[in-house]
Amino acid sequence: MSMLTSTLLMVAAAQAAAEPAYPNCADPVTQSDMRFCAARDYEAADVELNRQWRITSDHMKAADAASPNMPGKGYFEVLLDSQRAWLKFRDTQCINAGYRARGGSMQPTLVALCHIYLTQERTRQLKLMIQEGG
Repeated sequence: MSMLTSTLLMVAAAQAAAEPAYPNCADPVTQSDMRFCAARDYEAADVELNRQWRITSDHMKAADAASPNMPGKGYFEVLLDSQRAWLKFRDTQCINAGYRARGGSMQPTLVALCHIYLTQERTRQLKLMIQEGG
């Protein structure tokens, strides 16, 4: 192997090592990139949902403590029931959304995109519950 070939191989190896291991999510190219980016975005949406859940549930628990003698379920108990129902809705709705590409490489991406959208919507709903005072 010549010195030039060796040098070119070392430069190519250095460039490959310097390139990011993750896809450019601003412009994903392959289905694999799209799936990776959607999963990353869903994880971020889920983190935000869980942060807002803690805030909203604490608010509802405080509302329950402020009115302990109210008949029926308390604010937090109703919130918890609705969250459990929403989780079931989200999961089944997103399976349905993926059926447009059932069995194909795009199916997981469609499911993840649905999860992102519905999770962001639920986060907005949880914020509104506090703003509307209930």
